[in-house]
Amino acid sequence: PIGFPRDHGSHPAFRTEWWYVTGWTADRTGAERGVQVTFFRNRPGLGESYASAFAPRELLFAHAAIADPAVGRLVHDQRAARAGLGLARASTSTTDVRIDDWSLVRDGEGYRARVDARGFVIDLAFRETQPVLLQGERGVSRKGPLPGQASGYYSVPQLELEGTIAVSDAARAVAGRAWLDHEWSSAYVASEAAGWDWTGINLDEGGALMAFRMRGRDGGAFWAGGTLRDASGRVRTYGPDEVTFAPGRTWRSPRTGIAYPVAFEVRLGSLTVTLEPLMDDQELDARASVGIVYWEGAVRGRGTGGLAGRGYLELTGYGGPISL
Repeated sequence: PIGFPRDHGSHPAFRTEWWYVTGWTADRTGAERGVQVTFFRNRPGLGESYASAFAPRELLFAHAAIADPAVGRLVHDQRAARAGLGLARASTSTTDVRIDDWSLVRDGEGYRARVDARGFVIDLAFRETQPVLLQGERGVSRKGPLPGQASGYYSVPQLELEGTIAVSDAARAVAGRAWLDHEWSSAYVASEAAGWDWTGINLDEGGALMAFRMRGRDGGAFWAGGTLRDASGRVRTYGPDEVTFAPGRTWRSPRTGIAYPVAFEVRLGSLTVTLEPLMDDQELDARASVGIVYWEGAVRGRGTGGLAGRGYLELTGYGGPISL
């Protein structure tokens, strides 16, 4: 069972883990930008019997990005290091992941992200306004028909953010709303799956919506799921037969040639939500760290009954099947 504060920390017995925070920001002029900071932990199963500090028993990666329509493309950077040697670490007692001068740390009832990257700087504080949202069945999120095809997974939506971001040395004070995901597994992507589509939306009325589908290698849906928590705190969990992603228009990257469906109509039971990106070019090339290229973008959501909100959309496996 999921329990806190223990599960805020890392889970070194599992192969793959990530802490993922995304948000919409606005500066004093009203200009909107998306921001993403993600830390990954990987247990490759190599050198575990060796006492040397150089043994790659645990690897850490990090991605950070700013989606700025004035720039017209995603501004991003990445880091990679083996744990230890004073270079990188992931605490087992709380959220405290670091690579050099990049960090995501749980601080009281919130989080702090600091990233000093090539061409941009992120320094943001995230304050909790709602309790943790356990995904799936009490925090166990199925990703396929077999029991082992699952992950530990919880979210912290509706985080209030404030701080500064800087692009090309122009620092701006910003505020907004963010979403944090923490997920860990040893068998996240089934061999039958090519990748996944995921979205997390902070709803304007105070609720939170998460939906995903694992795409089969044949192009169809291999598995799916979702969660809706309304403003009163009521939670509805959706099974694989209740969630569909209908792609809308596509955008083709001029750098990789990969075509992504950057707009979707997502259905969860009787609820329909249309997703539109803040801008089309939000492709993140992470081949220098985790070895994949994916689309990670700020989106607006609008749905039935006046539902509306802002969040992020993640698209993986469109350049070829991925493995974790």
